[in-house]
Amino acid sequence: MAQSNFQVDRTTALYERPVMNIVDEATYGSVKTAIAARFASSSVESFFKSLKSAGLRVRDFEGVLHAGKLGAATAAEYAKLTNADQGQIREFYLASLEQVELGLRDKYFKLYAYY
Repeated sequence: MAQSNFQVDRTTALYERPVMNIVDEATYGSVKTAIAARFASSSVESFFKSLKSAGLRVRDFEGVLHAGKLGAATAAEYAKLTNADQGQIREFYLASLEQVELGLRDKYFKLYAYY
């Protein structure tokens, strides 16, 4: 059995997401906009303060959603989405929380902790 000398450098290889169509674009857009509004630089700190006072972790998407921290109607809108659309929303939420400025993430370290 011959071995190939070609190796992929996994540290720099790019991950390509498969293209997934949104089923309910209006509802998906509404939920995505609500999330983006909470992570906007002008409102993210007040969002974090509300999570802290409620004892929620920022990575607990379902807890944050059902506590109404993403908007009063967002949980109901999210529930209308297909499983695939919900998965994309969760990915968007998790990607958004990783985009928060490092200084603010350090300030609210306990919200990001896994314990």
